[in-house]
Parts: sequence; structure tokens; C-alpha cells
Amino acid sequence: MATVETSPDLAPLAERADAPATLPALTAGGLTWRPATADDAAALLDLRNTTAEADAEPYRETLEELTELFDAPWRRFEDDSILGFDADGALRAYGHVETLPGDSRTLRAFLFGGVHPSRRGEGIGRELFAWQVARARQVLAASGKELPARIGVFAEDDGPAAKLRLYERAGLEPRRFYSDLRRDLRDLEAEPLPEVTLDGSLRLVPFSADLDEATRLAHNDAFRDHWGSEPNTREQWTGGRTGFAPQWSRLVVDDAPDVQALLADEHTDDETAAALRAGEPLVVGYAMNELYTEDFEVRGYSFGYTAVLGTRRAYRGRKAGLAALLASMRAFAADGMEYACLDVDTANPSGAHGLYAHLGYTKTHGSRLLSIEL
Repeated sequence: MATVETSPDLAPLAERADAPATLPALTAGGLTWRPATADDAAALLDLRNTTAEADAEPYRETLEELTELFDAPWRRFEDDSILGFDADGALRAYGHVETLPGDSRTLRAFLFGGVHPSRRGEGIGRELFAWQVARARQVLAASGKELPARIGVFAEDDGPAAKLRLYERAGLEPRRFYSDLRRDLRDLEAEPLPEVTLDGSLRLVPFSADLDEATRLAHNDAFRDHWGSEPNTREQWTGGRTGFAPQWSRLVVDDAPDVQALLADEHTDDETAAALRAGEPLVVGYAMNELYTEDFEVRGYSFGYTAVLGTRRAYRGRKAGLAALLASMRAFAADGMEYACLDVDTANPSGAHGLYAHLGYTKTHGSRLLSIEL
């Protein structure tokens, strides 16, 4: 488990969060409200996909994904979610506040929600978002973690202007911008992918279950200096894998790491150090990929999606992540995918934008994170 950092110069989080004693009432639209349960997965799927279509979002969800949300032990839907039903029992609005157990540098509360297109303009969304922000403040205040904190929401750049106005009126400001990129794989003879040779004892291998934990440790190390990233616990790392495509995922391992040098490195985290002492495999680069066939029609093409890509900090400059990505792209193409897709923080500290441009990736659309920083 990652060590939780403290921030002694900050006021107590309970004070910074300014949590209300009670949550605001939800009265607009005459809806009946209650927390979500696993039995609501199908109705929630229909509502979320309906709002995604209305807002021209470039993705859809499946029942398996929605069902999986309720399986995560850290989610407290009974306290952190709310559903609004009309007089006929149809789901017309939802809100959810999500916190993650691995947060150790900045404690985050993400807000997800929406209102059915047929019920917009009645003030439901405004009241619902106020409920979510208030609940997020309560959750943060009660966390027991004395850390910087964030209330955040993601939005598509070309989404409804009314949503962005709602978020900004509630005090959230744009903090980070993301680009969704794609690379054409349909004619690799005309647009070939570069060849990469790994040096020393580095070896490219397919993803396998026995390397999953070593990949989690590599990911936590790789993203430690990325804004907004927090360590993944084991349950976070292995949860939410409905779309995971192990057949496309690729890893780079070091068969003969300099254990003593890594143990002496002040940046080596405790979990990696324990794994090195135990003689466990060391994953140094990885590309974890996903398959979302439900999005093919929405986007108008088939694709493989690289969800997380990274290289351990001590191995940067040795092309481990690049080798894993290129092998992934070739795996996509071998299975008939027309494009390789991924998204990237526009301020990524590793210079990823230049790498992706060099490989032929181009931007298709963008999104942003808006937040209240506490």
C-alpha cells in the first residue's frame, strides 16, 4: 500500500471542505429520489447512453460495464449516489460521487451525472449538481486524510455549453486538457510503424496474469510525477476490466535488473523495493489495451484503445514504453482494427505528444477536467 503523504501547511481538510450538515433538497421536476443499487444497472445504462448520444459523446457503455461499477468494494452507492424517477417509474436523472482508495497525494472526489434530454431545462441538473458538490464536500471532510483535495468533473470540449456553464457557476475551473488521438493502421506498408530494438536485458513479452501485479507497480512508478495521477491499489488495478484486452497488451521486463542500484535509488517505492528483494519480475514498460466494440458504430471505425502506457522512471530513454506501444499497434492491425486510439494529457511531463505525433497519431477530439481545489 502506498504511503499517505500529509500536508502540514494546509488547514484541516474538514475546514477546507466546508461540508454542509445536510444535503440540499431535490425538488425540481417532481422526481422521486433514492440511492442507486445493482438492480438499477440496466436502467442506468439506458439513461447514460441516451445522454451520451444526445451530447454527441464518442463512446457508449455496456451492461457489463455498469454491473461492474457495483462490484467495486470501495464504492458506497447507498451514500454517494442518487437516482431520480418520474411518476411512471422511468429513470430520468442520476448523480454519483466517486472517491478512490489509493489516493495518497491529493484526495479526489469525481462527480458523474446526467439528466435525460427530455427533462432538461427544468432545473433538475442544477439541483442535482449542487447535491453532488455538497456530498463531495462531506466525503472529503470525513476522509481522515490530511491532504490537498479536489472536486472534479470531466467534460467533452464540444459538449453542451450549458453543462460547462453549470460547472463554472458552481465554482469549478478548467484545470487540465486532454486530447483523444488516433493512428491509421489500414495500410502499414504505405505508413509503416518504426522498428525498435531493446537494449541490455530488456525483453518484450505479451501480458500474462503472473505479471499483472508487477505491471501495477510499474504503473504507479511511471505516473508518480504526472499531474492528477494517484497510486492504484490492487483492487483498483484489477477492477473495471470489462473492456480489457490482454491479447493486445504488451509488457517489457528487465531480466537482469541492477537490484542494488534500484534499492539505493530514493525514488524506488516501498512496494517495488519489497518485490525486488523477493526476486519477483520487474516490469519496466507496459501498454495495457482495451476493446470497445460498442463504440465502433459511434466513431465510424474499428479500433484498439491503449488505456495506460508508461515506463518506469529509472528506465526512461530506453524505449521500453515505445516498444510496448508499437507491439500493441501491430496486434491491433493483425486483428483487423482500422485505428489505434489513446488519449493524453496535453501537459504530459514525459513529452508523449511529440512521440505520438512522430508515430502518426492525430487528434480527433478533446476533453477537460474542471475542479475545485481545496
